[in-house]
Amino acid sequence: MAGMIQMESRPGILDLSWGHPRPGLLPVGEWGKASAAAAREFGWRQLTYGQATGPTPLLDWLTAHLCDTEGGGTAPEQLFVTGGASHGLALVASLLAGPGDVILVDSPSYHLAFRILADTGATVVRAPADADGVDPAALAEQLAALRAGGRRVPLLYLVPTFANPTGRSLPAERRRDLVALARRTGLTLLEDDTYRELCYEGVAPPSLWRLSGGDRVVRLGTFAKTVAPGLRLGWINADPALITRLATLGYVHSGGGVNHSVATTMYCFAASGAYRRHVAAVRAEYRAQRDALVSAVRAYLPVEAPAGGWFLWVALPPGVGATGLLARAERNGTSFVPGPRFYVDGAGGDDRIRLSFSHLAPADLAGAAARLGSALTGLG
Repeated sequence: MAGMIQMESRPGILDLSWGHPRPGLLPVGEWGKASAAAAREFGWRQLTYGQATGPTPLLDWLTAHLCDTEGGGTAPEQLFVTGGASHGLALVASLLAGPGDVILVDSPSYHLAFRILADTGATVVRAPADADGVDPAALAEQLAALRAGGRRVPLLYLVPTFANPTGRSLPAERRRDLVALARRTGLTLLEDDTYRELCYEGVAPPSLWRLSGGDRVVRLGTFAKTVAPGLRLGWINADPALITRLATLGYVHSGGGVNHSVATTMYCFAASGAYRRHVAAVRAEYRAQRDALVSAVRAYLPVEAPAGGWFLWVALPPGVGATGLLARAERNGTSFVPGPRFYVDGAGGDDRIRLSFSHLAPADLAGAAARLGSALTGLG
């Protein structure tokens, strides 16, 4: 249906670029039941202005859920309901950074965050990183040099767990060192924890939020990947002082809680047990989709199977550039996101491509990989 959704479907293209859920996995029926339940339970209260930080039933459920998932670490006064992770990112960045500041970002990192951060008027700069992620020792040197030069550096943005685009997670020692550095220097770590519950092997590593005890870390969470992006619903974990600043913003004071009606429906969806069942079901489906794409790509290129998330970060053969390969791949009926887009300065990454396994069924993923293999034939 034209003019309805963000994704542009192109006939003949098995597209591996979209980090979107597979349409058949969206819980249309269960969400409809939750909507009816919310209307019965909350009546007119569901359709009026909501509490600034979010409806108490959802805050209480979310607190219990996060504490159960991580063994504690979150209280209701550390939560603010948002219109999704991107909205949370924009809110936090606008409060903590501004023109003349420097915001540091992991490299590579979620490319669509760069413009959100730049909207503050700050300069967005890549933090030092290697194959394991942000390097805390090199970051300390960079931070000291920037501040010695008179620059204010309030934030580091990163996706440390099942990262977009790499699928990797920051090692435990680096997590601890980053938290210690943040405490020592006053840097705020802005942790995008979007993929935590999409874990396919073992358990997800502890969040920076949990490790820090909420000190110098702000975490972004979302229901976009676990339930549906169209809900535009997520949350911020932060210390109570920052939560108060969020709750007293002018637009919140004017309009009340963010996405109040959907937030009450989410409470009913979760309280009924549908959330737990749905996440377990999609986790199994995405694991199967991951395995299908990894197996198919390995016929042409070496690739690691990520322990969670939605993406493969694939190294190309020597002499093959991602940007040049893209046009050839599309002529062969598939697509991907070239590596340079995940570096804020565009420098680097042309030896990598990001493939998403979230949107297509296993058979289509295998077909897309075969088309990519055909595009690679004769190159390198």
